[in-house]
Amino acid sequence: MNGVPKIELRGVKKSFGRKLVLDGVNLSIQPGDSIVIIGGSGTGKSVTIKCVLGILRPDAGSIKVEGQEVTGLHGRNRDAYLRKFGMLFQGAALFDSLPVWENVAFGLIQGHGISRRRAREIAMEKLAKVGLGADVANLSPAELSGGMQKRVGLARAIAADPEIIFFDEPTTGLDPIMADIINNLIATTVRDLGVTALSITHDIASARKISNRVAMLYKGKIIWDGATAEMDHSGNPYLDQFIHGSAVGPIKMEVRQ
Repeated sequence: MNGVPKIELRGVKKSFGRKLVLDGVNLSIQPGDSIVIIGGSGTGKSVTIKCVLGILRPDAGSIKVEGQEVTGLHGRNRDAYLRKFGMLFQGAALFDSLPVWENVAFGLIQGHGISRRRAREIAMEKLAKVGLGADVANLSPAELSGGMQKRVGLARAIAADPEIIFFDEPTTGLDPIMADIINNLIATTVRDLGVTALSITHDIASARKISNRVAMLYKGKIIWDGATAEMDHSGNPYLDQFIHGSAVGPIKMEVRQ
């Protein structure tokens, strides 16, 4: 591949006390890629994203975005850096005290200094993009179904026209049909906006639907990285076991008897 990667992690390590979570993560994401990091619970998927966002600082290694080292950014430089990103949080993470439109517009008003009137106009445009009409704008999040809350979360993620969107377990808690609807919406949104996307999930159906590349994180390292279409023919026993959900294989779950 040519050109500078949109996001590049090299030798990223992160421990919490004696627990080593990331043990030299190497990952290169090209502009326009939609890559999914898969792996079991507690393998460091969320920690990886938090390191890229600067919420956590790696103990070692390099994280570059568009060729610029971003570990250790602070103040205005970090604020400017974070404007590149949109985020769809697990569980949507909406503010219960704000109506739907204000949830979508929150970052525009608080982070970008856009007037409430203009922010509301943008929020309505983004809600329309995710298939929600003006009738939901003044509802509270508690009045929405889980699937609708995810749509609102996606509208918020794209509100400021980010270059990069992170999706954190985007279909958790949804029934299979609604999960597929959200997956289709994510895939369409990423393609239409031409953004770079990084998702984390343990849902293989989601991974297949929303990505062109998959990377598997196991024991703090990326142990397989390739095209989504090649996942079923990887020859990697760890990946094979994970995508087939088999109890038999090299991945051993710690179960107390």
